[in-house]
Amino acid sequence: QVQLVESGGGLVQAGGSLRLSCAASGRTFSYSTIGWFRQAPGKEREFVAAFNWAPYYADSVKGRFTISRDNAKNTVYLQMNSLKPEDTAVYYCAQNGGLGPYIRSDEYHYWGQGTQVTVSS
Repeated sequence: QVQLVESGGGLVQAGGSLRLSCAASGRTFSYSTIGWFRQAPGKEREFVAAFNWAPYYADSVKGRFTISRDNAKNTVYLQMNSLKPEDTAVYYCAQNGGLGPYIRSDEYHYWGQGTQVTVSS
């Protein structure tokens, strides 16, 4: 069983930065794909970024967000810079035991509880 716990969300002004963390349990962390998704009110959950061998990003965040992982700490980070009001959403991390790439939410097997990010204009 894998458990994922997100942290680091909050309220920030447009142009500001936040760093989200996703702490994972489970022996397969190092050989899995960890992804970040987000869901705004009234919208579908959408892919943000993921990391298997290397990072990959949705076009909407490319150049502003950076995903990284620390396998020794079983943690994946999402550094979010130049935040925009349209980045406001609940952010979720998720795991697939394979090495992807995976960008669809139904490709991920385990999910965290989510952390709220609110960007004010």
